[in-house]
Amino acid sequence: MTSPRYANMHILGLGSTVPTPAEGITADVFVVSSFEELAASSDKAEGKIVVFNAPFTTYGDSISYRTKGAVEAAKAGAVASLTRSVTPFSIDTPHTGWLEYEDDVTKIPSACITIEDSTLLQRLQDRGEKITLHLFMGAENHENGTVTSNTIIEIEGSQNPEEVVVVSGHLDSWDVGVGAMDDGGGVFISWMGAKAIKNLGLNPRRTFRAVLFSAEEQGIWGGDAYFAAHGEEKENFQLVMESDMGTFTPYGIDFSGTDEATCMMKEIVSLTYLLGTTETGSPADTSDLGGFTSVGVPTGSLRADTDTYFWYHHSNGDHIEVYDSTNLDKVAALWTSVAYVAADISFRLPQQNFTILE
Repeated sequence: MTSPRYANMHILGLGSTVPTPAEGITADVFVVSSFEELAASSDKAEGKIVVFNAPFTTYGDSISYRTKGAVEAAKAGAVASLTRSVTPFSIDTPHTGWLEYEDDVTKIPSACITIEDSTLLQRLQDRGEKITLHLFMGAENHENGTVTSNTIIEIEGSQNPEEVVVVSGHLDSWDVGVGAMDDGGGVFISWMGAKAIKNLGLNPRRTFRAVLFSAEEQGIWGGDAYFAAHGEEKENFQLVMESDMGTFTPYGIDFSGTDEATCMMKEIVSLTYLLGTTETGSPADTSDLGGFTSVGVPTGSLRADTDTYFWYHHSNGDHIEVYDSTNLDKVAALWTSVAYVAADISFRLPQQNFTILE
């Protein structure tokens, strides 16, 4: 910030953002709290840096300012956009994530800023101060990309090896933090499931498959590739599960499926009563497995305490220290137990009657 006073601001460029010119952008600021406010005062955004100061409500609602803010600001004539980090809590830490451009709208640089800076800019504007920022971003986008691969660990089924139970997480993370929570925990418990079954000498009826997806943060590329390769085999999938909301205190499993399959899942989850993890809910939250959900395959995700998940999400705070080792062990035990029982029971979980759209 260069006016009304000098101050450095902590920012993180959003995924896929274009850079600023080499000399940066110096422009006045226009702060809004919603897309509706921007649309109603779009004349004030021309040539400005638009700041979206939208308080966190839910991730599903608040994320729209990160993903669509640059497009809406550009439509109003802005030269750049800054978005209040999508989190309910901050210690002056920005939270990054993906943004979406539209082909027929000018691509402008976009970054996230901290809650502290976002609310400061709002206060200054409310006082009638003229706010000027100098923004420099050296982002690079490589058109040819980088080839990545999903990692698959498999224990072949003893009686029906063509039938499969999948547990999963995603290997990739943003460049801040170390990705311990998003999604190292999901990767760990899925890998640990295969390791525990092998070490115990168990051989389930169906194939137990741990899939560690690649490139989830950049657009579900690993998940989409896996579905493209296996979606037509949907009848062979007994259950697919993904953990991608942290692995904190576990409560049970969230599930998407038919009423009959839901009753079966409740019975399976009830077997973990010694862990205190017998809750079930709906729907399952499985970003990489959305293709399977869309064609009726029974789908599960971890049901756990997520109260602090978005404190650290996509930020420098995403380190192993956010976890409690005892809870992580309980999550791994729950995850492995549910998946193993689903892989070994004599009956099938019925699928919903959906079809693959060409």
